[in-house]
Amino acid sequence: MLAVPSILNPICYDLWGMKTDSDVSRTWQALQSQAQLGELMYLFGNFHDACVREIHLVTGHYVHETLSMTVDWRTTVHMLIQRQYRRRSAIELRFEELVGLRFSAPLPDCENIIHDAAFFIQNGVFYWADSSAWTPESSSENTWVAARRVYWRDASEWLGASLRYRSDAEPGSAHS
Repeated sequence: MLAVPSILNPICYDLWGMKTDSDVSRTWQALQSQAQLGELMYLFGNFHDACVREIHLVTGHYVHETLSMTVDWRTTVHMLIQRQYRRRSAIELRFEELVGLRFSAPLPDCENIIHDAAFFIQNGVFYWADSSAWTPESSSENTWVAARRVYWRDASEWLGASLRYRSDAEPGSAHS
């Protein structure tokens, strides 16, 4: 079991650059250790009463205008998570050098509320899952992301139904 890091620890505050709420900005913060993951879990309430609002995936592959293709194994996932708390009410996670991703859509007429998430490092890979009981070995129906590098930033101004990872709604879309 992880010890809950002290939010009052001045070393953590200096490390995160978050001495006051007004210091929290849209600057990406690298997560590099289990202690930093524990601190973020504490700051974001273990993702309690949260939901995954959006997931955006970008591969390193693309076709040039000349129709030649660039192939790059690096894949990045951006994930917007909102929660029902005023303080730090939304967070954006950026996973680089993706190892794996699984999204579990809720069944019709069901909810997909996060009660307690998992966020840990195992064998040099960062794992985030929407349940604290999830492990890489489990065959559950959870949403999870695994990557070699991970960053976060406060996105509290991104509450609501507006989509942040696309600029316009598709015709006939129920979620514009």
